[in-house]
Amino acid sequence: MDKTRLLATVAAVTATAGLLAACAPGSGTSSETESTAVEPSDINTDLSGLGDITLTVWDQLVRGGQDEQIQRLNEAFMDKYPNITIERVSQSFDDLETTLRGALTGNDAPDVVQANNGRGTMGAFVSAGLLRNLDPYAQAYGWGDRFSEDVLAVSRYSSDGVTFGEGNLYGLPQVGEVVGAYYSRSALEKVADEDELLGGDFATFTDILARAKKEGMTPLQLGNLEGWPAVHVFGPIQAQHVPAEEIRTLAMGNKGAPWLSDGNIAAAQQLADWSQKGYFNEGANGTDYDAAWQHFASGEGVFLIAGSWLAADLQEAMGDDLGFFVPPTAEGELSTTGATGLPFAVTAQSPHPDAAAGYIDFITSDAAMETIAETGNMPVNRTEELAPSDGVNADIYAAFGQVSTEGHLLPYLDWATPTMGDTIGSALQNLIAGQATPQEAMAKLEEDYTSFTSGG
Repeated sequence: MDKTRLLATVAAVTATAGLLAACAPGSGTSSETESTAVEPSDINTDLSGLGDITLTVWDQLVRGGQDEQIQRLNEAFMDKYPNITIERVSQSFDDLETTLRGALTGNDAPDVVQANNGRGTMGAFVSAGLLRNLDPYAQAYGWGDRFSEDVLAVSRYSSDGVTFGEGNLYGLPQVGEVVGAYYSRSALEKVADEDELLGGDFATFTDILARAKKEGMTPLQLGNLEGWPAVHVFGPIQAQHVPAEEIRTLAMGNKGAPWLSDGNIAAAQQLADWSQKGYFNEGANGTDYDAAWQHFASGEGVFLIAGSWLAADLQEAMGDDLGFFVPPTAEGELSTTGATGLPFAVTAQSPHPDAAAGYIDFITSDAAMETIAETGNMPVNRTEELAPSDGVNADIYAAFGQVSTEGHLLPYLDWATPTMGDTIGSALQNLIAGQATPQEAMAKLEEDYTSFTSGG
């Protein structure tokens, strides 16, 4: 999750904890959600024959390229279906998180909304029966043929909201996110050949960090004042030590996986070792996230482990000096943290579910992916095919395409529980500072995870 999304999520969850407690995962009834289900045979995909309809759509696509793509797609949809009018309500992510529950439980709910995948939002809405199960529409429109299962999984919940990553489908995203290593070509060439880096694995990457430190350079920039940025460093390390399915279970807050496993402790040990060996900039825990990437952009450091959302700012500052890659595992697999943008969902109260689902199909179609790419956003599908010919986004698009279709796109670890964001941020800060052992850090995560999954 990018910085804005993560901080807004924490704020929204804190502000609305009392409201959401009544519909926390496990507290709802499956009949609430099941009552909104339809059979594929009952679905009308001929939108032009539905009569005159107004669809109210709430989104948080307020940034330049985001706003442009959804405006273009909305106009194209209404041109194709003049009987359907899109009434768009656009607001910041923070505002959307704050107002969405009230809107879904009110008397005049929107038809389509963007809902954060996490348990505190989508999971709670599913539990309360506020979102429609889209599986029948997935069958009717063939969404499983164009979306990878890794992508669909982060919008799946059991009908009671208890199990995340499996069960019914409640939304579709337009864009993707991936965490990897940005690098400065001019800094890298002082310690390694670019072909060595890109042709190697995670051990090669780690060896280059050691060489950079030996040459007196800053191997890795990290701004971890807020706590969450280290999670994006830990995630790719964890993917080298822990099976992908185990990480998914942990990150989605489902029962059945341990934080105190040998693999997780080994990952925590590697992060602690990087800190102890001086691979991070001095005072990483006291450095702001924005300051760290800005230091990297100005030439201080060889690598920055971060998400695709920084590409535009870094590209503007560094131009052709900037590269991006995902280090493979020793087995040659690409496994790293990533996900999707907020999925579009159909509300249970919508009187026009066929039109709403058809709208979502249109704005996530193969043709829509071209519009998304043209406006500078990373499409969740056809990513490699639509990649620009040069610049860092060529690297990022290719990496996301490979990870999401051939490798393992692993969920954000803070999704696991309503409190995991604070827990893991604090634990990794202590680990980096040498104030906690790997076992102690993982024990904190285990305590949070088991308390949640046991219903405590």
